[in-house]
Amino acid sequence: MTQTTPTPPTDEIRVAVSAVIFSVRGLSESACPVLALPLVRRTRDPFEGRWALPGGWLNAAENLDAAASRTLEETTALAPTYLEQLYAFGAVDRSPTRVVSVVYWALLRSDEVDAQVAAHAAAGDAPENVEWFAASELPALAFDHNEIVDYALWRLRNKVGYSRIANGLLPEQFTLADLREVTEAILGRRLDPANFRRQVENSNTLIPTDRFRTGNHRPARLYRYNRDVELAERGPLIAPR
Repeated sequence: MTQTTPTPPTDEIRVAVSAVIFSVRGLSESACPVLALPLVRRTRDPFEGRWALPGGWLNAAENLDAAASRTLEETTALAPTYLEQLYAFGAVDRSPTRVVSVVYWALLRSDEVDAQVAAHAAAGDAPENVEWFAASELPALAFDHNEIVDYALWRLRNKVGYSRIANGLLPEQFTLADLREVTEAILGRRLDPANFRRQVENSNTLIPTDRFRTGNHRPARLYRYNRDVELAERGPLIAPR
């Protein structure tokens, strides 16, 4: 039987990296902190003037993780401590030219966002075309970026029930009320405080500390996450050193 060599494709396929950065932010139109993400306004065609996820092209000499970190900092001035590959989007009609986007998702605490933005503003290199939007109230985005955000939200909401993924949005030590507020922002709905407390205390994911937060109400115990429980299930792959 004669074997034939496959004909190489004539159309160039480019690889891009994009990221969905989640943080719990206090936006002016909401009385409570909400799950939000930064978007970048495009300055050229296609979709000039439309909002899009931050990202850029993969360079030949860098790996995907490095490209995701680089393009995030270049477009948003943000450097997340938690960055995970989400999915590859490569529908033929997603762009005027054939582009496969490897999408990452990232988590950043609100105070980390403020500190990083302030540092770049002080240095005079903060990007001007970036704005934060509530994840539940996004405009029509460029390309298939609404679909990408929907998928990232689905993944995040599924993980929050069985992993310590919310830790990426919380400080090292936090109260159960803090954790409930972040979980409510992720899920987009209110939770019963008593049931929530019972569930998390029985989950073995939290370790109570001997510290308390004091204020106008009775002191609230501070907790930390059990480090033996992974932030998210990454599978059997070992991260490159």
